[in-house]
Amino acid sequence: MNCRTNCAACCIAPSISSPIPGMPGGKPAGVRCVQLTPDNQCRIFGQADRPAVCSGLQPHREMCGDSAEEAFEQLSAWELMTKP
Repeated sequence: MNCRTNCAACCIAPSISSPIPGMPGGKPAGVRCVQLTPDNQCRIFGQADRPAVCSGLQPHREMCGDSAEEAFEQLSAWELMTKP
């Protein structure tokens, strides 16, 4: 599966605890990553300072569903499941 154009659910819905350029404390869930361009492209894609969690995340049907909306719903649900 390939990423959907203009989705960016994985760059908004989950929290990221590792530092991101421009977000040294990481990113809270539901907050748009500062590295997303207006058309939802990653400014640091393929660069060494991109967090490992981002580089390792690969699109798949279970996570992405059939639409960007389903991806947001699934990622948000997983985020809630991982909170203490």
